[in-house]
Amino acid sequence: MAKVKPFKGVRPPKEIVTEVASRPYDVLNSEEARAESDGNPKSLYHIIKPEIDFEPGKDEHSPEVYDKAVENFNAFQSNGWLVQDNKEHYYIYAQTMDGRTQYGIVIAANVDDYMNERIKKHELTRRDKEEDRMKHVRINNANIEPVFFAFPDNDVLEGIIRKVTAGTPEYDFTAPDGFGHHFWIVDDDDTISAITEEFDKIPYLYIADGHHRTAAAALVGNEKAKQNPNHKGDEEYNYFLAVAFPASHLKIIDYNRVVKDLNGLSQEEFLAALEKDFIVKEMGEDIYTPSGLHNFSLYLPGKWFSLTAREGRYDDNDPIGVLDVTISSDLILRDILGIHDLRSDKRIDFVGGIRGLGELKRRVDSGEMAMALALYPVSMKQLMDIADSGNIMPPKTTWFEPKLRSGLVIHKLED
Repeated sequence: MAKVKPFKGVRPPKEIVTEVASRPYDVLNSEEARAESDGNPKSLYHIIKPEIDFEPGKDEHSPEVYDKAVENFNAFQSNGWLVQDNKEHYYIYAQTMDGRTQYGIVIAANVDDYMNERIKKHELTRRDKEEDRMKHVRINNANIEPVFFAFPDNDVLEGIIRKVTAGTPEYDFTAPDGFGHHFWIVDDDDTISAITEEFDKIPYLYIADGHHRTAAAALVGNEKAKQNPNHKGDEEYNYFLAVAFPASHLKIIDYNRVVKDLNGLSQEEFLAALEKDFIVKEMGEDIYTPSGLHNFSLYLPGKWFSLTAREGRYDDNDPIGVLDVTISSDLILRDILGIHDLRSDKRIDFVGGIRGLGELKRRVDSGEMAMALALYPVSMKQLMDIADSGNIMPPKTTWFEPKLRSGLVIHKLED
């Protein structure tokens, strides 16, 4: 059962929340962070991307950069830009995009639940990326940024969310990207107890986004447990910061592919090769969006095509084999274009659906890429089924939007 607890959040005063809050560390590079924080000493980028306080080109993994994160974190607290609550709370965090709002509960999730796979993952992690975030958690002794979880829909927790969000939010603002962010404090002791008790009935939590941050936070907590000869299990380091959303609130958007060349084939030869496994239909110059599972949108210079996987070319009973990312990776990228490793092959790039299919067209028409492939998005049910089966999704399968805003609340590993 999912073991969660409330915690004494470290948060910005409401009048400066928009100055402090930032995008997550891994969705922008150092130069973009430097530009976004220009003239704003309160920006969380000074803690999560502290290389911006050095000359451009500074190695973001150097010891001085990690030390700068700690210096800045301490300064934010000394300056009153981050203040710790004097009581343990849960919090409700909602995000609005395109008129749709999703509501999550901010929790301290349990390290042992991750180590014992009660927190389920659907992606592989890279050790170098884990180690970077582990250093950041260790040296700050805090989870500066939350991870993004889903849980099976629960009527009691849904009712609590509705009750709490009927009140006035502590934070309520629209970020520069147009997404709305709304944040409530759960202060009532009975409601706090009810949240803890209800999560204890939920068998599994699922990582939606932030696999590396989740691994890093849990591994640091596990390290601290092993290093403490008086470890009891209730210490704050046994928990890490997460926002958990009911699965039905979340929408996965498409994650598309662009390829630099056709592996020596002409366009005609490439289209002919596709006919073996797909029904190919030319759709003209107007953008064509995949109509459903096993239907793909292909763009070649000046023309869109519909590709529908032929019967028998995939296994509906295989949770991985049925995925459109698997079908396209095997039958198009591997068998025709000779791309075998999506993680390392330099001929392929990936475009989050938030950019729209027009971005695929632009990259092909510019001559940078030879073709683009748009996929129908994975469902939350598929994600959870794969995690339950112990399988791992292929790389670059899911894209969640909006991303969690960082800096609304921080969790310290020592109370």
